[in-house]
Amino acid sequence: MTTPRKKPAKARSAKPKRAAIETLHFDDASRLRALAGEGDRNLILIESELGVGLSAPGAGQIQIEGDDPATRAEARRVINRLYSRLGDGLMCDESDVRSAILMAESGEAEGESGLIRVPRGASFQARTPRQGEYVRALKNERDTDLIFGVGPAGTGKTLLAVAYGASQLVLRRIERLIITRPAVEAGEKLGFLPGDLAEKVDPYLLPVWDALSDALGKTQMEKMREEGRVEVAPLAFMRGRTLNRAFIIVDEAQNATRAQMRMVLTRLGQGSRMVVTGDPTQTDLDRRQPSGLPEALGILKDDPRVAITRFERGDVVRHDLVARIVEAYEQADSQAERS
Repeated sequence: MTTPRKKPAKARSAKPKRAAIETLHFDDASRLRALAGEGDRNLILIESELGVGLSAPGAGQIQIEGDDPATRAEARRVINRLYSRLGDGLMCDESDVRSAILMAESGEAEGESGLIRVPRGASFQARTPRQGEYVRALKNERDTDLIFGVGPAGTGKTLLAVAYGASQLVLRRIERLIITRPAVEAGEKLGFLPGDLAEKVDPYLLPVWDALSDALGKTQMEKMREEGRVEVAPLAFMRGRTLNRAFIIVDEAQNATRAQMRMVLTRLGQGSRMVVTGDPTQTDLDRRQPSGLPEALGILKDDPRVAITRFERGDVVRHDLVARIVEAYEQADSQAERS
């Protein structure tokens, strides 16, 4: 008689491995709620972009769930950056979350280096690595006297320069903040506009006043304007002047001719610094009159006292659509050049 064979034991099914979880603790629960956003939309965005799970199990806590330690660390950096941003009095919306993710992916360090505080005004935080580079150049008073910020619209070139200049003015480290830009007739003739010369050029200067109002607040801006500490004027008004103890911003510099660029760069006086902003690809000058911005960049690129930050479409921090518009036009220009 044969001995019946034993049935093989059933293999135990392995329990699904649970993803690792780490808990972040924060002191300010209300700030953390602002970070999460209405309906946790900011946390949901971080989850979808980084591939982690986020939850808020209790007041002042956020849990990060994910298998990859590097991804969890990245999520931790994003959350800490946004929490600090809110502590500095800044906003935290979808674009801020995307910027924090971009900065975390680049490994950009946390800290004060990318932050501009305007006393009795607003605060501004670099939102891309190149913006961080630009802000550090603005702050480097010891080594840099001339800063170029060039690239597409919407990259924060002018706003950050105005914010830094405003902060120095409030702290009385400079005597005057001077902002100038060319009054170029981009399809419209100045002669047909109503009013005297000042009224004719005012429309060209409105974006600058808007940036000043954002940085200083309208009341403080108007007071400094009346005191003559803030000056906004067309580029032609700079001729023949020596600008001492001033922070000078040359905006929309792609519309300055070669002669105008040479003129304004040589206005620097004792104790002054200058920022030149513009997009060399978007000049409104007549084809027979080349822009002075590319020439200045080429001539001065090796000077140790000059810093140049070249922004790209990935640095656009306006509406998300703006970056796609910039990209579409770049592709169209490239195709036109090849044909």
